[in-house]
Amino acid sequence: MGRIFEHTDNHISTQYRHEGVPLLERLRLGKDHRCLVPVSSFAEPRGKGRGNQWFASTDDKPMFFAGIEVRGWTNVRKVKEGETTDDLYAFLTCLPNSEVKAIHPKAMPVILTEPEEWDSWMGGIPAAELQRPLPDGSLKLVDNPV
Repeated sequence: MGRIFEHTDNHISTQYRHEGVPLLERLRLGKDHRCLVPVSSFAEPRGKGRGNQWFASTDDKPMFFAGIEVRGWTNVRKVKEGETTDDLYAFLTCLPNSEVKAIHPKAMPVILTEPEEWDSWMGGIPAAELQRPLPDGSLKLVDNPV
């Protein structure tokens, strides 16, 4: 299936949805930098001071974020810090499905649930071909992480 993303202490993560952001453009390096991020639930912010809303699958299918990772990236992100070497990680996002849109109308992670999708992502399919929300009804709201 390919690599599963592993957390390290020195990492930077972000979403990857909009084209043209210099850091993210450099992350889009092809299939050698793709990964699958296992997820059992995820959160979106409810709004200032209202905490997060958690989402989980309505069935028992495994879920993975479509991820991109680069290990040992040396770059100057902040002049104050100078040059640092970091592990970078981003996940692909898309417009939200109905469950997520009610809480966070801007975006949701691209979640892959089928082995064919995992293989396509890891095989280098253009991101736009998988950049779509899960079908409405695929997620349920939960109070805590699962």
